[in-house]
Amino acid sequence: MCSIQGGAALAKSLFPVLTPAGTAGIRVLFSAIILCSIFRPWRHPLPRRAIRPLVIYGLSLGGMNLMFYMAIETIPLGIGVALEFAGPLTLAVLTSRGRLDILWAALAALGIYLVLPHGGGGETLDPVGIALALGAGLMWALYIVFGQKLSADLPEQSAVALGMLFAVISTLPFALLLSDGAIFTLSVLPLAIAVAIFSSALPYVLEMLALKRLPVPVFSTLMSMEPAIATLSGLLFLGEYLSPIQMLAILCVIGASLGSSLSARAGVMSENRQSEDKKGL
Repeated sequence: MCSIQGGAALAKSLFPVLTPAGTAGIRVLFSAIILCSIFRPWRHPLPRRAIRPLVIYGLSLGGMNLMFYMAIETIPLGIGVALEFAGPLTLAVLTSRGRLDILWAALAALGIYLVLPHGGGGETLDPVGIALALGAGLMWALYIVFGQKLSADLPEQSAVALGMLFAVISTLPFALLLSDGAIFTLSVLPLAIAVAIFSSALPYVLEMLALKRLPVPVFSTLMSMEPAIATLSGLLFLGEYLSPIQMLAILCVIGASLGSSLSARAGVMSENRQSEDKKGL
């Protein structure tokens, strides 16, 4: 999480030169090169049934990066990440059968409301930036859904590497169009490669190592802290100070994410106990 949000802060420093779209395009391009070089996805056959999920998975990955970078051009990094969390949180609530998840959905909705202009904490926030961050959250939800479908037909490493190639297709045209050729500025190339490493390649490797050592519910619980880390990264590297109400909004989203993760963990444990009881009978 520190790697991802540190990379996001570094990416934001490139916006004046590359523009958000140009930065997203360069990041995705170098990420694809790095991931394909490491995981060599061509070694695994691609089933025909996996093509459609792969295309949507990759396009949503590219759209998520593009919209998020365009969002944090005008709104603080911590707020952008908190709003982006609305996507996976909504998905978790829609796919859950627990009554308690309604509470977490309401808490997340309150967090989003607080950063809207009429919520009392978002008077200085750009409405377009807010909409783009929520759009990035929608892309994140699609990325999760089709990533799960894709995992049944491809190894995870190959799926991410190939998905990143389709992400290039969805972001590079915008990068070329909106950056007015700035992406060819050689002086920022080292920083662009660093953004790709810290935002994609390194956190993906760390994520795989963590999942080998942590149960998924524990991993998900820890991930709930990402908006807080994004806020800290924005403060340390970008000098982004948030109002008390904006901080409260981020805490609401963290609480909703944490509660949703714990509810999911409790649901899995309950299903396992019921399964064991049936076996016992």
